[in-house]
Amino acid sequence: MTPFLITIIALALIFDYINGFHDAANSIATVVSTKVLTPFQAVLWAALFNSIAFFIFKDHGVADTVAKTVKPGEVQGNMMIVIFSGLIAAITWNLLTWWFGIPSSSSHTLIGGFAGAAIAAGGFGAVNSPIIIKTAAFIFIAPVIGMLMAFIMSLWFLSSFKKGWTSKIFSVFIIVGVIIFLATNLQFDKKVVGAKSDYDSYIAQVIFYSKNFKWILLAFILLVMASFSLYLSSMNAHKANQWFKRLQLVSSAAFSIGHGGNDAQKVMGIITAALIAGGNITEFGQMPNWVPIACYAAIGLGTMSGGWKIVKTMGTKITKVTPFEGVAAETAGAVTLFVTEALKIPVSTTHTITGAIMGVGATKRLSAVRWGVTFNLIWAWVLTIPISGLLAAGVYFVVRLF
Repeated sequence: MTPFLITIIALALIFDYINGFHDAANSIATVVSTKVLTPFQAVLWAALFNSIAFFIFKDHGVADTVAKTVKPGEVQGNMMIVIFSGLIAAITWNLLTWWFGIPSSSSHTLIGGFAGAAIAAGGFGAVNSPIIIKTAAFIFIAPVIGMLMAFIMSLWFLSSFKKGWTSKIFSVFIIVGVIIFLATNLQFDKKVVGAKSDYDSYIAQVIFYSKNFKWILLAFILLVMASFSLYLSSMNAHKANQWFKRLQLVSSAAFSIGHGGNDAQKVMGIITAALIAGGNITEFGQMPNWVPIACYAAIGLGTMSGGWKIVKTMGTKITKVTPFEGVAAETAGAVTLFVTEALKIPVSTTHTITGAIMGVGATKRLSAVRWGVTFNLIWAWVLTIPISGLLAAGVYFVVRLF
């Protein structure tokens, strides 16, 4: 490896670390604000499950998407400088927004910086427009999905507690639907895998289920929530609240896994693009094993460092969150992240959980959501990609002078 490539890899891992403490609030804000865990316990909990995502998300689809944001042939051999400039811009914007307690998207600043430097190097034709358009669209789609899912889940729990029959029918529908999904989509077929012996079949079966473990995990979470909702009507408010505090450990862990699986992959994509540009590998499929290990470790360590200014914004300024609302918001966010990861869409975990928190707040009354704070956040979201792109373009032109 050349010294410049090593520098780029180091910067990428530094960005991943910053991403961890910048986005720690996404995973722990609700569980801290509801006092289910202390801040110290929460960051350890989130860091653990951010790292566990390494063993769950194996297809690296989001990483592949990010790596293809820029067309190498269009930047006239300046791919390494493009990646370097994009990382400097992304790190700068992340630190600025962290300092002011603004929960902006680390994902979008990385992609915006990468694309901005590429445009400076080779014009608008240097970026893969469908990827940029899809990413930009999910600035609005991801929080809306999170908000709607959290809104529905909150109403589901409230109706269950009030002995509503509609909620019970919905719970049974979820349980039956999950069982049918598992039965029809997760059937191991020895012939498809091509196993020739019992040992080969066993190994192939382990590989098959490890690749699909994210769906098994998501199905388990939905089954737990649906089964629990059936018994909510038999509990008083105090007992239900105690159970929701326990369930919040599950929902926050699930969201942390989704965060790690989505955000660590973006840096994996950047490092892999740098390795290809440096001639160390020739295609994305040749990504060395140390890349995902290093990325998940960096984001886990970053999460342990916390991001208390953003935790305050996410956990208290948008709306006051109770344990049951925390469960609804985190579960809705986790489902959104798992699905978008499967679709290889690099969405913002920040946008997703913010939308989910807004959704649970809206179930009480629309005025329970501090819409002024929300609109300020949306401005930060909208501006992240263009500002990161402009910063990266400026860095690119400066670096080119040397």
